[in-house]
Amino acid sequence: MKGIVLAGGTATRLFPLTIVTNKHLLPIYDRPMIYYPIETLAGMGIREVLVIVGGKSVGDVVELLADGSHFGLDLTYRYQHGALGIAHAIGLARDFVGDDAFCCVLGDNILRGPALAPVAEEFEAGPWGAGTLLYRVSDPERFGVAELDGAGNVVAFEEKPVRPKSDLIPIGVYFLRPDAFTVIDSLAPSGRGEFEITDVLNHYVPEGRLFHRIYDGHWTDAGTVPSLIRAAELARDDDRAGRLARPVERPVG
Repeated sequence: MKGIVLAGGTATRLFPLTIVTNKHLLPIYDRPMIYYPIETLAGMGIREVLVIVGGKSVGDVVELLADGSHFGLDLTYRYQHGALGIAHAIGLARDFVGDDAFCCVLGDNILRGPALAPVAEEFEAGPWGAGTLLYRVSDPERFGVAELDGAGNVVAFEEKPVRPKSDLIPIGVYFLRPDAFTVIDSLAPSGRGEFEITDVLNHYVPEGRLFHRIYDGHWTDAGTVPSLIRAAELARDDDRAGRLARPVERPVG
């Protein structure tokens, strides 16, 4: 399985912090934000990772992460022109992915809890075409929201609904196979002018090929100032409990 980290966008909700820099370079406790999704992928046993960059400070992102060897990873990069949505960004990974299953993690997602290697292995070994992790939140209207039937099966996802049908959202960890690129090619922009990942996930619901698991660790995004603070507190609490690995040291020379 290969990995993708999405680290583009304009991050207007974090202005003025992001007027002159990429939000994924902002600190979350004792390390840059982008370290966390990379750690999530590394915890799955993934070693080849594509970082989709865009917006400001692209060179700084590359300088920070370099070739990924100090993470034990092999990193490559691709540039996204404009904020055209998660599905559009994933579409840029077609050549990188090849024939492999892959996992995409949003660059502002902070997950602290069980390693996801068993979940990745379950997806890769199964018949599913796409998958995601669900998480309970108090403000689901900020996100894509999962609608479930009485048996607990996902029947649809709705992007940023005014009246959410549940408190379960797909957090920014998406498992996909190469046929997802055909689905992405068929998408039309949403009312927000973006190509939505929820539309990709919805494609697999009628076929019974959508995989989901409810994440029982701790999660937050870091896309707003309040959530940026929550993310730092979450990482701090993990550090105090001895669960947070120390920052990776860059090699000299």
